[in-house]
Parts: sequence; C-alpha cells; structure tokens
Amino acid sequence: MSAPQTPPPSPATDDDVRPGREPAALRAELLPAVLVAVAVTVAGVLLGLLWVWLAPRVPLISDGKAVYLRNTEGEQAIGADGVFALLSLGFGALSAAVVFWWRRTGGIPLVAGLAVGSVLASLLAWRLGMWLGPTSDVAAHARAVGKGVVFDAPLRLGAKGMLLAWPVAAMAVHLLLTALWGPRDPEELLADPMTDPAA
Repeated sequence: MSAPQTPPPSPATDDDVRPGREPAALRAELLPAVLVAVAVTVAGVLLGLLWVWLAPRVPLISDGKAVYLRNTEGEQAIGADGVFALLSLGFGALSAAVVFWWRRTGGIPLVAGLAVGSVLASLLAWRLGMWLGPTSDVAAHARAVGKGVVFDAPLRLGAKGMLLAWPVAAMAVHLLLTALWGPRDPEELLADPMTDPAA
C-alpha cells in the first residue's frame, strides 16, 4: 500500500512575499492627500489677508535723523503676533474639521497632506502679510512722509514659533475628531488555545 501523495506546495506569489497595499489602493489614498495639501496651502492666502487687515499697526515717527517708536510702551508688535496666532489656530481647527468631514476614513497620507499643507499655508500667510503690509524700507518711508509725521512700521512676525500654530491645531483637532467619530474596526474574536479545541 503506497502512501498518499500530497500535491507540492504552490509557489509563493509577490503578494505572499511582499505584504502591503496594491499600487491602485495607494494611488487612491495619495490623490486626496495631495488635494488636501494644495487646498490648505491656498487657504494661507486668506490668512495673510486677514492678518494684514486685523493686525494692529506699530506707529513710528522720524525727527529727520532717526526713526523712533511713537509710543515706547505700546504693545502693537506683540499684538501682531497674537493676531497671527489666533487666526492660525482658527484656520487649523477649521481645516482639520473640513478634511475630517470630507474623508472620515482618514489614513496616514491624508493626515500627512494636512500637516504639509498647514505648514506651507502658515509660511505663505506670513510672507504675503509682510509683502502687503507697510513697506520694509523704514528709512525711505520716513524720508517720504517727512519729519514729525507718524507712519506705520512694517508688519513683522516677531515670534517665528507662531508659524506652528496652524499645523499644531490642525493635527490636534483632526486627532480628536478621529478619536470621537472616526470609523471603528470590527472587533476580532481571538481564539483561546486553552479553551478552544479547534485552535
């Protein structure tokens, strides 16, 4: 009596050897991530415009030889940083909420797109605000307005850490929304080898 012959094992395929997502699935996740990054970056233009509009002005005055702060105890410079930070926090929370509402399933590429877009949006808003604000050539501006005439100082961001307000707010709000209302994986019942004879 001969022993039963078993068929030879099938050769391993690429899917068995190299686990991971298929290229089509990866492309399907990358496209929304790129769209999110571009849309959030463009939203930085609105932040820059609002910053120019709402930021307090720093008044300067010239005596014909030098330029001085009109009010040495003024807090307008700090106010400009604060306005940028508050607006950035609002834009970060709003962008995270919109992205979560649009793609609730999330995913690492989508979150990465939100983070990259938030950083680029902050940089764009900062540079745009400086460009649209009062001229950065203070000496030429003082000569143009004349002696004893008050004029506005350039719009600057004294604390560069404020540039992180948008991305930090976006990541925090998106994480919170995902934890509260994100999709849940079905619970898998794990068999206990001590109690399950089939295990």
